[in-house]
Amino acid sequence: MTINTNSPVVDLPAVATAADRRTIGRTAAWLSKQVEIGLATVDLSLSQYRILGLLDEHSAVSSDLAERLAVRPPTITAVVDGLVTRGLVERQPVAGDRRRVDHVLTAEGLTVLGAADAAVEVRLLEVTDSMDDPSATEEAFAGLISWRRALVAYSQARWGR
Repeated sequence: MTINTNSPVVDLPAVATAADRRTIGRTAAWLSKQVEIGLATVDLSLSQYRILGLLDEHSAVSSDLAERLAVRPPTITAVVDGLVTRGLVERQPVAGDRRRVDHVLTAEGLTVLGAADAAVEVRLLEVTDSMDDPSATEEAFAGLISWRRALVAYSQARWGR
């Protein structure tokens, strides 16, 4: 494997120290693991959670979900199959195109998604409660809200949603 060490350095906000710059990706991965730990309490994987979250916004066909999650359609099919088996997602025919089906969140899926959201929040609060400064918890969650806005803007620019 060849690593390109000549790639341009991205301009990060001035608040990012040299140490921060080296660990941003690692921190995002670590945060993802904390989300997975929270989701384990409601028996959901990160992939399942992501799909339920997208379906909460609107129904979607597999190819649309795959594109938005940056995975191959067979991966989506396997995850959705499990969600359908659990009664969290329902497949509905697309009017006018018998080859396509929409995936729709069921009432049970919405309930499980709400429990998953709460479980993730509890886990993240457990992590932030370890910090000495209470305002640091607010700052950490404000950072996540800012990332949500950035991801929504990116999604809208890329997919028109």
